[in-house]
Amino acid sequence: MHYLDKFKYCPACGSQRFAVHDNKSKHCEDCNFTYYFNAAAATVAIIENEKGEVLVARRAYEPAKGTLDLIGGFVDPGERSEEAIIREIQEETGLHVTEEQISYLFTLPNTYRFSDFLVHTTDAFFHVRIHSGMNIEAKDDVEACWWVKPQELDTTAIGLDSVRKGVEKWLDNKER
Repeated sequence: MHYLDKFKYCPACGSQRFAVHDNKSKHCEDCNFTYYFNAAAATVAIIENEKGEVLVARRAYEPAKGTLDLIGGFVDPGERSEEAIIREIQEETGLHVTEEQISYLFTLPNTYRFSDFLVHTTDAFFHVRIHSGMNIEAKDDVEACWWVKPQELDTTAIGLDSVRKGVEKWLDNKER
């Protein structure tokens, strides 16, 4: 099923004459509204302490419940990616970090199945430096979190494709 097939009615006027316009949009033949389905913005944090260990998490919910993950989530409307990763870190671990502790790494495309709908995302990866003595608590949609040495990180246990590819890319760059 194409992701636009879920959209049966025009969101502007409610018409059923809401037809595929191209691969990423639908057009209403009654009110002339065109809806473009764009990727949602998301963030991922590679949190590293002064020992060089990386904070990993276990997902508490679907998709990929029970698999390894990193801290992160969706960017809210009107929010910068930097603000989103700081918020997500706080919501999921209780850690308070500042913009000075984060640095942008790269982006990767992803798909994320939610409520039987395939959400396309662009995941912005950030490197975050913290002190290992900071108190970390698994919260929100994180079942557990712990520190791991990068060389001991089993990337095959990471449940979301872009997170796995992002960790592999970061590890590859780190080894150079």
